[in-house]
Amino acid sequence: MGPGKLLAATAGLFGIVAFGIAADADAKTLRYITFKPQAANDAHSISLQWFVDEFKKRTGGEHEMEVFWGGSVAGQREVPDALETGVGDIGDIVVPYFQDQLLLNSVVTFFQPQPNSEVELGQKLVQWYDKYPQFDEEMKRYNMRIVGWRPLEDYGLICTKPVRSPEDLKGLRIRSYGHALPRVFEAFGATPVSMGTADAYEALERGILDCSPTGITLARGWRFEEVAKYYLRFPLGANWGHFIAMNRESYEALDERTRAILDGLGREYIIQYVNTLYNLTDEILEEWKETGVEVLPFPEEAVAEAVKSEGVQQARQEWIRRASETGVPAAELAEFFAYK
Repeated sequence: MGPGKLLAATAGLFGIVAFGIAADADAKTLRYITFKPQAANDAHSISLQWFVDEFKKRTGGEHEMEVFWGGSVAGQREVPDALETGVGDIGDIVVPYFQDQLLLNSVVTFFQPQPNSEVELGQKLVQWYDKYPQFDEEMKRYNMRIVGWRPLEDYGLICTKPVRSPEDLKGLRIRSYGHALPRVFEAFGATPVSMGTADAYEALERGILDCSPTGITLARGWRFEEVAKYYLRFPLGANWGHFIAMNRESYEALDERTRAILDGLGREYIIQYVNTLYNLTDEILEEWKETGVEVLPFPEEAVAEAVKSEGVQQARQEWIRRASETGVPAAELAEFFAYK
């Protein structure tokens, strides 16, 4: 299915809204802060530029965004504080790093691996955010509001040595995060190492890590392929991910029509991002054939079995227990992540 058809097929699911020129509004320049370098030329940076350009276009030039790329204002772990305090108006939040503060909105980090695609995952998070006010109340505690969702690609592992069977994972040091993912790697006899994405390149290069979870386009964006030549199709499913979040006061200061443009654009963004993701993935896989990056298979049944391990199940039950206390039907929501 091509990009146009994908957008047409899913537009109704996300409630995409397209407006013309915003009327009777004071012109504003929103400060967008991101850790992503513009030169990364990956799905994140490309689709973010689309988001910024479309916002200006759809408001008829009345409003625009100035992007502060590459962590120039705030690094990966600093963006939420910068948004909460108004240093930035809008920006990218790496959800798994803030799972204790954002329990509901970090649900996917408790349910990895999971079997759903990028679009399915994004669609479900949007639906839950709209249906259950507790998701927005959680963001409100930190003076933020979600305006866009970025479900990351189907993840695997990029490694500095070949992994040709589940047994080869034993003893390897693998970058990890979240509640469930470390337990998955432990089920294979590997050692999970808590580390941010930005530190993984040097850790792979120096032998501190043997592998790191990543998608194919992210491996290119962070240049992991320069220091790790084996991409393992370890079936983690679509990962989670990023929010495009706004300082709540900045959002509420916009006129109603501009807010509607922004909200509609944020939902449409999911499709734009995934289209870009798929196109880049195909290109990179072809290039890897020439640059010597070997793509290796991994048995899905082995991962499905690891999900049954006590540690992984404890992580899942922890989310259900804690989320239930907020009033959402947590056990029912968790069924979305079940392997059929």
